[in-house]
Amino acid sequence: MRKWLGALFALALIIGVLAACGPDEVQDDSDVSEEGNEENAETEMPEKPESLTIWVNDEEKQVEAVTQITENYTSETGIEVELVPVSMLDQVEKLDVEGPAGNGPDIIFQPHDRVGDLAMRGLVDYVELGDIESEYTDIALDAVTYDGDYWGYPAVMETYAMFYNKALAEEPESMDDIMAVAEDFTDPSQDQYGFLMEAANFYFVYPYFSGFGAYVFQFDGSGYDINDIGLANEGSKQGGDLVQSWFDNGYIPQDLTPDIMNGLFKEGKVAYVLNGPWMVREYQDSLGDDLGVVPLPKLENGEHPKSFVGVKSYMLSYYSENKEWAQDLMKYITNAENSITYYEVAGEIPPRHDAVENPTIADDPIYSAFAEQTGYGEPMPNVPAMGQVWDPINDALSFISKGEPVNEVLDEAVQMIQDNIDASGASN
Repeated sequence: MRKWLGALFALALIIGVLAACGPDEVQDDSDVSEEGNEENAETEMPEKPESLTIWVNDEEKQVEAVTQITENYTSETGIEVELVPVSMLDQVEKLDVEGPAGNGPDIIFQPHDRVGDLAMRGLVDYVELGDIESEYTDIALDAVTYDGDYWGYPAVMETYAMFYNKALAEEPESMDDIMAVAEDFTDPSQDQYGFLMEAANFYFVYPYFSGFGAYVFQFDGSGYDINDIGLANEGSKQGGDLVQSWFDNGYIPQDLTPDIMNGLFKEGKVAYVLNGPWMVREYQDSLGDDLGVVPLPKLENGEHPKSFVGVKSYMLSYYSENKEWAQDLMKYITNAENSITYYEVAGEIPPRHDAVENPTIADDPIYSAFAEQTGYGEPMPNVPAMGQVWDPINDALSFISKGEPVNEVLDEAVQMIQDNIDASGASN
């Protein structure tokens, strides 16, 4: 964008010189296309391309939602939009091959924790949010910020919350409430549990570390210090002790899998389950009006657990030949009206102030709980070094679940994370 504006300025100077040398001739030419020139000056956009291509995540409802929105964009602009369903998990490596060959898209769709890696690999370009910047939530803007620039138009934010079966338990106010039900209701011989979650999965466990003062990398407001890892501090060890107690008390079985957990909850055998909005419709089909959701209940210290917040955004391919119009399309897809359309069809929450406050979301007793929890959360670090965190800390949680000493396990995990970062050459 900056290079293009520079070229436009240079062109304006040339036109000024020509006007000084031959005013009559230049004036005649401008009269012929006066309307077109005025329109171009107002929009500051290059000539429209015939089409733009988006790699959209290959989930049926998401494709349906983006199809509806882009069909309207075509009607309004005349630009055809080709949607190519490609799993988010496959888009990056596919772009690495197709982009340089000239067969890639203009826009991809990615979770924000890959921003740093994508930017460093030169697969995406920064974007200019301009006057719409303030329309997105702060957490969404933080999520797509890397090295001082924005690298995507935020489209979806998601975190997890506490589901509960109203037929089995009341709305919880604290983790103490949940633990009381777990103690009274749990009976493994009957496949009956008061509380279940993927307690050896750091993505879900993070609130029970961060709520006591843990962090992945220290954040100073402008960036992450990857040499300051807070996963073996006192807060982390307190969280580790809490998680270990769930296994020691028999509240959560060692062999629990997501499929088993979801199946038991849908069968009405679990009172509370920690999970994400992607399970809402499935749970609703099974429990109907008995399904409730609340933000994560407060910890014993009175703090709200700080969940990981994921932000999925549309990102500009470095190889796009229509970058200005691609940004125009991303801006259109994520505007106020289309964000609500996307929510209604795909069931995902837009990271916009006006969307979260819209009655469609704010008055929904299920999705409003997730929206509220995002206010207590924090974005997953989007630096490349985050890729070195997951395996060591998940291994540590596995050891903790089996009764290994929490302090030693976390100290070893952090040392391994730091060693992996140093060996990989990952940077901020």
